[in-house]
Amino acid sequence: MKDLPDLQALTPEAKDALIALLWEELQKLRQASEKRPKKTAKNSSLPPSQGFKPSQKPKSKPSESSVQRAASLGRVGGGRPLSQQPDHLVQAHVPHCLDCGFSLSPDLQRLMQRYDKIEIPPIRPVVTQVERYGCDCPQCGKSQLAEVPAALSPGSPFGQSIAVLVTTLRYSHAISYARMQQLMEEVFGLEISEGAIANLLGQVNQTLDRTVNGILTRLRTARVIGSDETSARVRGINQWEWVFQNEDLCLHVIRPSRGADVMQEVLNGHAPAVWVSDLFSAQKTHPAQDWQVCLSHQLRDCQYGIDAGDDIFSARMKRLLLWAIVVRRRWEQLAESTRYQYIKRLHRQLGELLQLSPTQADGIRLQNRYQDLRDNLFLFLEDTTIPPTNNASEQALRLSVIFRKVTNGFRSDWGRDLFAKVRSIVNTGKRQGLSAFQSISRALDPAQSLFSLS
Repeated sequence: MKDLPDLQALTPEAKDALIALLWEELQKLRQASEKRPKKTAKNSSLPPSQGFKPSQKPKSKPSESSVQRAASLGRVGGGRPLSQQPDHLVQAHVPHCLDCGFSLSPDLQRLMQRYDKIEIPPIRPVVTQVERYGCDCPQCGKSQLAEVPAALSPGSPFGQSIAVLVTTLRYSHAISYARMQQLMEEVFGLEISEGAIANLLGQVNQTLDRTVNGILTRLRTARVIGSDETSARVRGINQWEWVFQNEDLCLHVIRPSRGADVMQEVLNGHAPAVWVSDLFSAQKTHPAQDWQVCLSHQLRDCQYGIDAGDDIFSARMKRLLLWAIVVRRRWEQLAESTRYQYIKRLHRQLGELLQLSPTQADGIRLQNRYQDLRDNLFLFLEDTTIPPTNNASEQALRLSVIFRKVTNGFRSDWGRDLFAKVRSIVNTGKRQGLSAFQSISRALDPAQSLFSLS
């Protein structure tokens, strides 16, 4: 309608229709002009790296007196602790008084200051040359060749310690082949080509199967499993890295699919008692008997509802979720009767919140969500082996996201699979109190086990 019609000529019915049409257009314009709050890491699943970072106030420099105290005898008040057993000891005495020239014997002097100076000696590789002798047996004529230890068998000249170091640098520190080649030569005195690094990692890929298969075996008997997924780039194609973990183990796999078929493939028919995840559609089709929804995601969604203007439901729901998490942290100090009362109170308050009548769209959406999920919010209070959040899965994927951004993904399927194996071993070892280097070292040693796997 370009021109205003003659209102005097319109019938009452036509005027009513015009008013209804104009009202509908007005509501559309209001909805379009309504400013939505900006999504951040605090009110959505947006990673902190993509959020706005305000400028921080510059830290004040320490005063000269505090610096002197830190360097004083014994490092009173802070500083790196002094070595208990130094390799060398240098004692500096004052030969004479700088003012009058009087000779000062060591007996007159007391210790005024002590500190360490640390250096790393030059690192050089240890080369073992193997000479294998043999001959043709004079009696039977068969050729004989002397046996050597497994660690000295023919093949790659680079031993297990180098394989552990290369694997750690590549898949725990995202160091490229070119930079690793330079590092190995300049720091460790070892000349190794990029092709040799790739071949060495190819051997590592096969060696790690033993440990990863053990992790998979235990996963298929696990009672509680948390899961999450993130994108991965393989030969320029988007794929998905899945993680399945609990407090004892962690398994990573990278697959072209983000669907439920990945869970079915990994678990191979196993149905855990409890699944912990976010609300992604594939995660909703989990094979577990019960489902604990990640409360970290729900807290962020409630915060978004608050930012969007819902003043009826979102804030109250957020306080209830936070209170449930606080109760869980104090669970061990509570009596059994108190725990029971807290659970009853929690569900009663949840029921009251679900009876509210929010008017803002995000508040209505959240209330409808929790109507469907009310039985999946607080399982962690009835079973303390269930975590209230899926933060452990997100933390297990954190380095994978960094690796993807630094390297832009994988150029081959075997590189993709090796990365998943290494992350499985490193994150499982972390749950056993091991560092990344220690976990990889034990996984590559045929005589050791990362942990007890049955």
